[in-house]
Order: sequence, then C-alpha cells, then structure tokens
Amino acid sequence: MSTTSMNFRYRKPGYVALNVTDLDRSLHFYRDLMGLQLEERQDDALYLRCSQDHHNLVLYRAAQAGLKRIAFEMESYQDWQAARDWVAHLGWAITEPGSAEREQLTVKEAFRFRLPDSGVEFEFYDNMRQAAAPFVPTLAKIQRLGHIVISAKEPEKVLKTLTEQLNFKVSDYFGDQVTFMRCFPNPFHHSLGVARGPENRLHHVNFMVSDVDDVGCAMNRMRKAQVEIVYGPGRHDISNSIFLYYLDPDRMTMEYSFGMEEFGELDARAPRRLPMKPEILDAWGGLPSPNFAKVGVIEGAQV
Repeated sequence: MSTTSMNFRYRKPGYVALNVTDLDRSLHFYRDLMGLQLEERQDDALYLRCSQDHHNLVLYRAAQAGLKRIAFEMESYQDWQAARDWVAHLGWAITEPGSAEREQLTVKEAFRFRLPDSGVEFEFYDNMRQAAAPFVPTLAKIQRLGHIVISAKEPEKVLKTLTEQLNFKVSDYFGDQVTFMRCFPNPFHHSLGVARGPENRLHHVNFMVSDVDDVGCAMNRMRKAQVEIVYGPGRHDISNSIFLYYLDPDRMTMEYSFGMEEFGELDARAPRRLPMKPEILDAWGGLPSPNFAKVGVIEGAQV
C-alpha cells in the first residue's frame, strides 16, 4: 500500500471525547438518562460504551465543556499505517499517545492531528480491545455511536480537506449550510457532518437506536427529568431518520436517531444538493429551539 496516497479505509466512528465540568452530574445523565454503560472510571475521566467496544464515549473533567477529540477506527493495521504515512506526507503535525495512554484507551496503535481550518483533534486508531461482557441495553436499545457534527466558520475549506485528503465521501448537501459525509466505506449516510456557523465548535453528537419507541420513550424520560428538548421528535428526510435532540448538563446537544439510509461501497448514488427548506430537515414540520447546537468549544483550537 502506497505511503503517499489517500489509500486507506475506515471501519467506523469509534469514540468521541468530550470535556464536561462535573463528572458525577454527567455520569448520571449519560448512564441513567441516555442508557450508556460505564465501563471504567478514573479520577479525571469516565469511559462509557454502547457496544462491545471498551468505550464509545470518554468524558474528561475540564473547566469548560466542549469537544476534545473525534476518533475513527480504521479497518486494519495496514489502513492505520497508510493513514499515518499520508498525514505525515501532508506535513500536518502528528502526535502519538504514549503506551500508558494507549493502554488506558485499550487501542493497539493511535495517532492524532488537528483538522485544518477547524482545530478539531482527530484520532485514527487500530484495534480497540473488546469489553469482557456484551453491552446490555437498559433505557434504550442503543446500537452505536452514529455521528458527530461540527460547526465551522469556513466550512468549504474543511470539506475540501475531508474529501480530498481524508477519504470522506459526501452523501448530501443541505443548501450551503450543512454537508453530510460518511467515512468510506462505512455505509451509513453520515458519520461526520460540517455545518456553517459563526465559530468553530461542536454542533451535536448522535447515538443510533434500534427501535422507534426508544425515541418516544426518551422524549418523555427527558421531560420528566427536566432535560431541555431542543428539536423533535421529527423525521429527517435527508437521511430517513427519526430524531430527538436534547441538552446534556453542560448544554451540549445530544441526539437519538432511529433508521438511516445506507450506501453500498460500489455504485453509491451521487450526492444530492437539497434546498434549504425546513421540511427537508424535519418532514413533521418542527423547528429547532434557539438553544440547539450552541455549546461546545473545541479544545486547543485557535480562536
């Protein structure tokens, strides 16, 4: 495999790392209201999962809430090595977690870099250790970490990098406001999205569920717990997903969704350029509240 070409393949979005201001409060939310399972706790970090992986969400104690890192699992060690060689060829600064951190993250190999024009730290890793016991759904039948959407001041530059340098494939454009991409050849309509915004920040984090009732039950569970619902329930025509968005204790936006269009590796349809009509985002006629996708600084990004 060439070390100087974009010849590498992703398996999936593996985990997202968030900064939170109160670990105990966030543990209650993500475990007792969202239904993720706590796998491991440290003094300054929580590792939670919704799959057989050791973790799909890491929460770090920090003074300010926001996005710390987005991590993608590569299909193989050869793909991981090809990606590392390619990023080095591009001249981007690479950092590698030491052996102690890799052991804590239960990954065999990992490297990190900052996505140009956004400041988001990406991690590409190979071979996360599986948890000792299967994930047992409690409050919702969560299937996987679905996707992360970021806001960008200069989304066109970010998209150019993702598609031309990092092997992301565009599934659809919502006008010039949001672009939905999949990490090739992962089949789901989007594993990463880039929205136009006044600043670079986290937009939202999605977890996919396997039953439409999980969305309805979550709506009532969140309302009972006085969690603010900021959009939905509704249906995204753009990806054929039923959704519900709500705020975590630090007011970062989280999403449950049920259903999503899938793409074959070969002969996938061309991206659509969809009009900026509210019904494209919600066929049921809903609109997001003013607090939707407003909180989530990017750690380490230059202002």
